[in-house]
Amino acid sequence: MRIDAQTIMCATIARPNRAARSPVMHNAGFEALGLKYVYLAFEPEAHMLAKAVDGLRALGARGFSVSQPYKQAVVPLLDELDETAAEIGAVNTVYNDNGRLKGYNTDWIGALRAVEEKTDPAGRRVCLIGAGGAARAIAFGFRKRGALVAVWSRDKAKGSALARDAAVDFGGVLTDLPRAVNEYDIVINATPAGMGAQIDVAPVPGSALKPGTIVLDAVFVPCSTRLLREAAAAGCVCVDGATMLLYQGLFQFELFTGKKPPVEAMRAALYASLD
Repeated sequence: MRIDAQTIMCATIARPNRAARSPVMHNAGFEALGLKYVYLAFEPEAHMLAKAVDGLRALGARGFSVSQPYKQAVVPLLDELDETAAEIGAVNTVYNDNGRLKGYNTDWIGALRAVEEKTDPAGRRVCLIGAGGAARAIAFGFRKRGALVAVWSRDKAKGSALARDAAVDFGGVLTDLPRAVNEYDIVINATPAGMGAQIDVAPVPGSALKPGTIVLDAVFVPCSTRLLREAAAAGCVCVDGATMLLYQGLFQFELFTGKKPPVEAMRAALYASLD
């Protein structure tokens, strides 16, 4: 990829962000289509978030993705939200329209399409683990798709608040989940359990899952988390976080470039980066 004065910048902002795979995936897509774009990763400190967003606006970045812990904090820094992002109250995608920043949420699209590779979630009981920005998007998206969602979280107050906001059920706190998880058809982990310092942690023991349960782990580094390994051993149908990342990234790619994304080129680059 040759970068010159005509190159259009896109980016991702999060903290930490040096393990981000979005640049690999998007840059592979740009290269496959011969587009003069580049996708970079930045990790501003929390007190610099507003300046970072203004900087991307001022520099003419075409768009940027937002990951933890900034999916909700970025909302008041934007000029406009699309209808779904406004309802969710969290943003993971920002488009720069001549200096006007509009926020979107594609997390729910990624999670929904990843699960839809295995089953139609309509009418299925979904155990959603977590109460952060990704969990908010997934709760709203799956409810709209007709799933019966219950939020389970470590913090009762946060989980209850999310369930109320998303008009779904609050299942309970995580310490009680092993006794109840076999009641669900789909289990989604939207917490950091399984990555970084928590790499050996599973939010629920795989032994508690019933065979045939569809298990999606939003964690993608590593791609095979402890939850997914234990779920596979229990006879569950596993969906890794890279699949979710790919699908939400395809929406971003088309938004930023106006082009249909080269799906297989982006998929191949993403999974190669996870080996």
